Amino acid sequence: MRTCLPRNRESLDDARARELLSAFEGTRVLVVGDAFLDEYLYGDASRVSPEAPVPVVHVESETTVLGGAGNVARNVVALGADCDFCAVVGRDASGERVISLLQELGVDPAGLVVQDDRPTTHKTRVVARRQQVVRVDRERVAELPAAAVRELQGRIDAALAGADAVIAEDYDKGLLSREVGRGLMKSAGEAELPVFVDPKRTLEPFPGAALVKPNLAEAEAISGLQVSGEGGIESVGRELQKRVRGADIAITQGGEGITFFQGSGFEDDAPGVYVPTLRQEVFDVQGAGDTIIATLGLARQAGASLWEATVLANAAASVVVGKTGTATADREELLAALPAVRDAARAQGGRPE
Repeated sequence: MRTCLPRNRESLDDARARELLSAFEGTRVLVVGDAFLDEYLYGDASRVSPEAPVPVVHVESETTVLGGAGNVARNVVALGADCDFCAVVGRDASGERVISLLQELGVDPAGLVVQDDRPTTHKTRVVARRQQVVRVDRERVAELPAAAVRELQGRIDAALAGADAVIAEDYDKGLLSREVGRGLMKSAGEAELPVFVDPKRTLEPFPGAALVKPNLAEAEAISGLQVSGEGGIESVGRELQKRVRGADIAITQGGEGITFFQGSGFEDDAPGVYVPTLRQEVFDVQGAGDTIIATLGLARQAGASLWEATVLANAAASVVVGKTGTATADREELLAALPAVRDAARAQGGRPE
């Protein structure tokens, strides 16, 4: 059975929240993972095409932003920390745009490996009246060749020298293979740096992770168990803990909040802690997981308890789901959202409906 912490077990009052958020300054996070270029075409759809039963969208504006692991880097910077970024892009216009967006963000693109035969992952979304009409993906999903793995490992090792923590963001495009993941974990372990992992389909590349944050569907797929089955989310969380001994597990559940399982120093059968979040109007859930892993990692690195970090992550996510497209939350936005989210987290409750 999941539990909610008692009302005054952890207060996370405004002073404590500001103390934690202030500690983000001066922290340098290395983000490693699949880089995307997210393109948005915004317009209006007032008629149906005579050529096919599809809407005709008259494009009125367009924009490109960093997506995938690049959006984690955006959130790290928005929250006031410094960031290095290691990824792979193609030798193409999309890759050049990723480089320029990193530079605009204040992130050195020196950690990027440029591949001639691997296009940059480029996702184009057509949005009409705040509704996504279609998404077009241009990408190649495959593990990196040996030479690229060696080059990427060199970039990672160079960045680790100045890092305080690492976030591994896996979108299952082939970058965080077993070889790359194990190399990252080995180098981070030697540097005594915590690694916070947002996995997609496996935990096998990430032994020694400090925290693992799958969403509910990913947690079920990785564990091979169903939340609707015997033991519910407890059995899923405990199975994930067996896969990465000592790691904290944080399973995100969309608008319902997060259930976490404390790692090192706690019994294997310790119950998960359910942290509800604020129910609200949601415009776009895209990228919310990127915001959550960035906030969890920074908060834990700043000395937050797992409950405090989870509440802060819920608050940050509540900001970005109220925006359209791949978005970020800065510290002032997080603080503004915190009181209502904190009240929801303190409320006693059990399994969300």
